[in-house]
Formats: sequence, C-alpha cells, structure tokens
Amino acid sequence: MASGAPEQRQGDGKGEEGACGSLSAAGSSPRDARARRLFSVSPKEDGREEAEPEAEPLPLQCPSHLGALTGREKVALYCDHLLKGCKAEDANEAVSKYLLGKLKMKEKWLGVWKTNPELFFVNAEEIPIPYVGVLVEVFCKLPKNPSANFKVSASVAEPFSSNIANIPRQLVDEVLEEMDHCVPLLEIYPVDGQDSIVFDIAKALEIVRFFYDFLWRDWDDDENSETYAALIEERIKIWCDIQNGIIPAPIAHRFRRNLEKYKSMHLELIHYQSNIKEEPTAEEAVECWKKYYELIMLCGLLKIWEDLRLRAHGPLTPRILKRRKGRRDDGKTVTYIVSKTVTAEMVKELSTDTLLHQHDNLNLALDSCYSGDNVLIFPGEYKAANLSMLTEDITIKGVGRPEEIVIVSDPAHENFVVSRAQNLKLMNITLIQKGTVDGIIVVESGHTVLENCVLKCEGTGICVLAGASLTVSNSEITGAQGAGVELYPGSTAMLEGNKIHHCNNFRNSDSSRGSLGGINIKVLPAPKLKMKNNHIYSNNGYGVTIIKPSEQLCATAEGTVECAAAGDGEDSVSKLMQELSLEINTNILEDNIKGISIVN
Repeated sequence: MASGAPEQRQGDGKGEEGACGSLSAAGSSPRDARARRLFSVSPKEDGREEAEPEAEPLPLQCPSHLGALTGREKVALYCDHLLKGCKAEDANEAVSKYLLGKLKMKEKWLGVWKTNPELFFVNAEEIPIPYVGVLVEVFCKLPKNPSANFKVSASVAEPFSSNIANIPRQLVDEVLEEMDHCVPLLEIYPVDGQDSIVFDIAKALEIVRFFYDFLWRDWDDDENSETYAALIEERIKIWCDIQNGIIPAPIAHRFRRNLEKYKSMHLELIHYQSNIKEEPTAEEAVECWKKYYELIMLCGLLKIWEDLRLRAHGPLTPRILKRRKGRRDDGKTVTYIVSKTVTAEMVKELSTDTLLHQHDNLNLALDSCYSGDNVLIFPGEYKAANLSMLTEDITIKGVGRPEEIVIVSDPAHENFVVSRAQNLKLMNITLIQKGTVDGIIVVESGHTVLENCVLKCEGTGICVLAGASLTVSNSEITGAQGAGVELYPGSTAMLEGNKIHHCNNFRNSDSSRGSLGGINIKVLPAPKLKMKNNHIYSNNGYGVTIIKPSEQLCATAEGTVECAAAGDGEDSVSKLMQELSLEINTNILEDNIKGISIVN
C-alpha cells in the first residue's frame, strides 16, 4: 500500500447507534483468561460476588454528510475540491492536509471508538456484532509529518458507554493500556451535540474514510493527473450505482467481496514479507511470488470493473452459450401469442393456416422459438431473462402502441437484450432498463432491426460489437449513462427517423468519456454508419463522437488525417467521416455540447 494510505479498518460502523446489546458467555471468550471474561465480577467482603454495572447505550454520532449528497456533488467534492487535479501520487498528501486542517481547530472532543472485536475476544468471528464501540475522550495532537493514518490519544469517557451492555470496564481499560491509549484516528466517530467545530471534524473524517475505503487503490500511483480525476469519478459512479440498485445486488456483492479480498490479500503479503527477518528461503520466496501474482490477478479484475465498457464487454463478461436451434425439421413456423387470454378478435388478422401457440409468459415463448417464428406480445408489462440469450432469427412484435407493450429488465440478471441471431427484429415495444449493467441492447453478432420502439436506458444504450450490424428506424433512445448508440470497430449501423436524447447524464472529467452523448463511434477498423432524418438533442455530450486510438491515425489517399480535437475545423471532420464511410443526411443535432467531436 502506498505510503500514507490507511490499512483496512475493521470497525465499519454499520451497527445500530445508541443500542446496547449483550453477549452470552457461550458466544466467545476473552482473549486473556486471567482477567478478560465476558461477565466480570468482583468479590465482596462476605465472599459473595457482585456483577459489574452494565455499560450505558452509546450516544448518537454526528449524522452522515455524504449520504445526503448526489453523485454529482460527490464528484465535485472529491475531484474539484479535495484532490484539485493533483496526481495520484500526491492524493494521500492532499487528503491528509485537508483532514489536519480541520483537526487543528480543536484538540479535545468526544467520540465513539469502533474497532475489531478481535481486540477484545477470542473466537471473535462467532460474535454477532460488526464492531466493539466505546465512548472515549479524544486528545488530538497533530503529528509533524502529515498522514491520515496517524493515531490519537483516547481514554474511556464518563459515563462508561458501549454497544455491548455487559462488556467489563476493566477489559476496555486493559486493551487501551496495551495500545498506550493510542487508537487509529479513522476508527473514531465524533458524538453529536458538540460544537460546530466537532461537526466539521466528523464530516472530514467521513470524507476521508470513504476515500480510503472505496476510492483509493494501491496501484493508483501509476495514474497521471489528467486521468486520475476521471478514475475517481468512475469509482464514485460505481458506488452510486450500487447504492441505487442500478448494479444488481449479486454483482454488487461480488464486487465488494473482491475489493475486500484485495485489501486483505495486500495486507497479508505485507505482513508475510515483514516477518522474513533474514535472506528468504526458497519456500518463502515461492510463497511471496504466489501471493503477489494472486494479488495482480485480483487487481486486474477490479480494473475491469472500473471501466463501464470493459465491465459490459470485457473478457470476464458471460457470453451467450445457448446452442442455436435453427429451423424446425418440418420447415414450419409458429406464431406465439403472449397474453393472459386469447380471443378470436386478437388473431383475426392472421391467416387461417397460421400455427398458433399461446403463452402468458414471454420467457416461455422465447424459449420455445425456432428460427422463422414470430412472437406477438399484447398490451401489458413483462419480464424475460431469455431476451439476454437470443440466438434464433425471430420477430418480436408488440400488438398495439409501443407504450402499451412494456418489457422491464430483471435486476437479478446482468444483461437485458443480447442477440447473436443472424436476423432479429423487434417492433412496437418499450424496453425499460432497471438494474442491468450492460447496454440496453447488445448486438454481439448478426443483424438486429428495431422499428417503432422506445428504449429507456439506465446503463449504456445500444452496443453494436465488432462485426455485428444494427438497423434502427422511427424509435426513441433516452437516459443512457453512456452513448445512446455505441459502435465498436468493424460494426455497421443504419439509423433513420430516430430520437436520441438525454444521454450521458453523468459528468465525467475525462474528455474521451465525458464527450459521449448521442452516438459514439470507435475506429480501427472503421465501422460504417448511415444516418438520415434523426433528431439528436439534449445530450450531456456531443451529438456524434468519433474516438480514434492515440498514435494511430486513419490513412487516406492524400496521406494521414491529423487528430481533430473537439471543435476543430470542418475539413478535418469531413475527411475522417469520408474515411469512416459515414453518411449523414438531414439530421438535426441540437442542445448538445457540440455537434460532432473527434477525440483520441
């Protein structure tokens, strides 16, 4: 871990405040048999024993400051105020300077010390509490060398208070004496009801704890100042997505688990190395390298998580494994009616020789399909996990207006609509993305057609991967956190008569990410795009963004096209558009940051 970054804190403060619990003697035992028993007694003169008085409930802590901030406000706090464009290697110093500036205003105050139960009890993992909390008086003497990881003097405050009602006062005093009455500053949570200076200290401690618990990584020293703020912003966005349920709970749990595992493994490696006093043996050297490479692998996994596009389409993302069935052996096709009930009026427009099957479950209908089949969905709201495993050439059509046929994603699944079909058609439906991390529609291969559809996104919009093709007409795409349509190298898209608006609504400091808005095009090899009569508006980014890899420029008959930054001359844009096989006619681009941008 980089110098100045605090080690993993065990007391996370997630228990209920002000409530005292009791531990039974069977639950665990004190770590020192001589004096540390869960129920401490003192002898009387007549030989009888008297139990120690119970600890009072903990007082309320200062209320959370970060919990009331929006994602944008958190970005402004950390990227624009706390870090102020500094390099990653200077982040610890900037954070420490901020915290020490608050602490110097007051030396003594009351706080709740929250620490690992292992400090007090043997078999602490059996104790049903996340921390041991004790009311202490803090004496804060600032160190000569700035660090957010310094310790402060702490002594038990009166009245004796804890989240464990029957914890012995003597046990707490002994633990503090062993620690020379010095405890980590970040384990202290100031008590509410003191003066405004202590309230400011509480806010500062919360801000610093969040930085080291969730935003800081040991590998950040490799990041430069131009990209570090964007990296911190992306981590804040991940945290907000987890809190708001945009990232499904199972995936969020896996991410948290991997992050905690990384911190634990990093500390384990440091402690293992520090215990080798002399020249390491062959076995010790092998063990060190083993731990190191395990750490590197986990680090790579976390880095993938921190990039939305790698998270959605990276090497660890589950792909469609469903076998393509093709057409039925008898060559017949079936039309599936998805509705609670079926009447003659509903199917009167179908030919008399149409083979009909009725389902009230869209998932079952999709699972029954062979290539060439049709799925007719009648008004209602549906969910279907099998939309993420589309391999057959089918038509999925809503019967009625798009707003009447609503399909909502299932937060328990990572993907919403993913297609590997050679020819898939979606018509007259509304897709509402809730809780999936991928694009609302991902075309992995083959050709997907959308007609008269409404796409209400939460993650990225439509993603067209390498070699795949997309046709979208008379449809609406809105609310995407990335681009409304994202074209990967070697893909093809035809867009006509669509509305793409209010996309990329989360500010990002990195220009190559923050400029995303309506359409995002990645080149080399160049995708092909045809646009006609589209309305691209009110996006927090550019209408069309062309992303070129750095140091690789597109060759033309006349030579090399120079890199064109946002707002460069029309000649550079038109040359690159010609090279990219872009056909853009009679489109309206308004209320975006810019019309067309070319970035590296």
